[in-house]
Amino acid sequence: MLVPKTPEAVRADIEQMDARDKAQLSRDWLARLRATTTADPWVLGFAVVDPEANISVGSCGFKGPPDADGMVEIAYGIAPDHQNKGYATEAAAALLRFAFESPRVRLVRAHTLAKGNASARVLVKNGFSSVGQVVDPEDGLVWRWETDRR
Repeated sequence: MLVPKTPEAVRADIEQMDARDKAQLSRDWLARLRATTTADPWVLGFAVVDPEANISVGSCGFKGPPDADGMVEIAYGIAPDHQNKGYATEAAAALLRFAFESPRVRLVRAHTLAKGNASARVLVKNGFSSVGQVVDPEDGLVWRWETDRR
């Protein structure tokens, strides 16, 4: 289950991070966070909640609202204790449904650090195709994955 995050919850999450994790946060995203006053899923994302246990197992979201070309990029992370249980696959599928409910979205993109890893398998399960390697300004060399409105 995806639960929209509030600005207050996201700021509290950041306060709990260590310096290394804080340093990895995107400056562009932090600027959008400072400007956000409501629970905007395009900016703040969602908590991934196991509805049976009623616990947060991770988070997921978008790297921003749809751009002028109708593209959004997704990201997701599951806590180590909850990995390999299908949560990432379900979270990515839910993000796709959310994105394609918007008429502004025509393409969903994701990046992984290596082609043959768990994130790549999650994306393939959700209909993404690898479109090659690109240099991301924040992450360096990454594999780009895309899927469009079918």
